[in-house]
Amino acid sequence: QVQLVESWGGSVQAGGALRLSCAASGYTNCMGWFRQAPGKEPDGVAVIVNGGIMRFADSVKGRFTISRDNAKNNLYLQMNSLKPEDTAIYYCAAARGVLCQGSTTWSSTYAYAYWGQGTQVTVSS
Repeated sequence: QVQLVESWGGSVQAGGALRLSCAASGYTNCMGWFRQAPGKEPDGVAVIVNGGIMRFADSVKGRFTISRDNAKNNLYLQMNSLKPEDTAIYYCAAARGVLCQGSTTWSSTYAYAYWGQGTQVTVSS
């Protein structure tokens, strides 16, 4: 079992930046971020796989970057040029296996076994 704890969500104006952090209690080959806006299903934002594979949702490409510190089992999401439509609860997710790496499966919630409690990000216009 792997516990995940997110931190550093918050409120920011459009065009601003936030950096989310996630601390994991153990190692997994895949670590990623999902987000869920009110009344919507969770969407995959980005995933990073040990070995260098990174995948991003089209809506965040060029604005968000994902990184990990394997020594500390920490995951980060740098969010720049934030838009009101980025407002959501952001969840850290982790998995061991191959589904989380696939180009068509990485953004599916079923590919991840471990989830954090979520952190709110609010972007005002």
